[in-house]
Amino acid sequence: MLYGATKLTIGNGLKYAFRPWVEGLENIPADGPAILASNHLSFSDSFFLPAMLDRKVTFIAKAEYFTGSGLKGKLTAAFFKGVGQLPVDRSGARGAGEAAIKAGLEVLANGELFGIYPEGTRSPDGRLYRGKPGGLARVALGSGAPVLPVAMIDTEKIQPPGKLVPKLMRPGIRIGKPLDFSRYQGMEGDRFVLRSITDEVMYEIMKLSGQEYVDMYAAAAKRQLVDAAKAAAEEAAGTAGTAGAVEAAGVAGVEEKQPAGGDVRDAA
Repeated sequence: MLYGATKLTIGNGLKYAFRPWVEGLENIPADGPAILASNHLSFSDSFFLPAMLDRKVTFIAKAEYFTGSGLKGKLTAAFFKGVGQLPVDRSGARGAGEAAIKAGLEVLANGELFGIYPEGTRSPDGRLYRGKPGGLARVALGSGAPVLPVAMIDTEKIQPPGKLVPKLMRPGIRIGKPLDFSRYQGMEGDRFVLRSITDEVMYEIMKLSGQEYVDMYAAAAKRQLVDAAKAAAEEAAGTAGTAGAVEAAGVAGVEEKQPAGGDVRDAA
């Protein structure tokens, strides 16, 4: 009931305000389980995709979104529950991965749609990054559900970092044909199989999105950006400190040459 009411209000609001375009809706099965594997450009991806589908799509979200205190915490929890988000404790990388896999298998066992971002986090620069093999591939093999590659288009341009007011523009969604990995059934423990499945899905997402592909994990790219920004800040601070020291030394030199009671012009 909560999901239906929230989708009606938020989903319709997104449709009318942003008018997203969609290609490939016919690839979504009318019933039964399926995995929607999408690129991840924006926080809003998990809202635009469900808003455009007739069926409920469940994504996972940080458990903290569901446990906040006070009015704001309760409203946030109600919002995430209403848009079909499922709380998962992400403390500890391995524990978080196992919890996500378990949650996905439960959703699919109920014959529902499960949404997942193989990159593991939002792209830091709009490019498509290497998919993590553990989650998507293991959920696909464990459930036997088909995988539909999904490309979110331009959602990162709606509200760039630092912008409070969203830009009214038309994002897009492309949904590819279902991929069947039943040929790998029972091979969940083979890391080469998991990598092969993930790479095949990422290749299809790349074709749908038109993004440049980067053969590294998005989380590593984010760390590089943070380290580069930190190094640049330290260099700027060091340059400023050096300039200040040089300036101070120059002033001291001038003061040494300046006679008592006179100025620089008198000394010259």
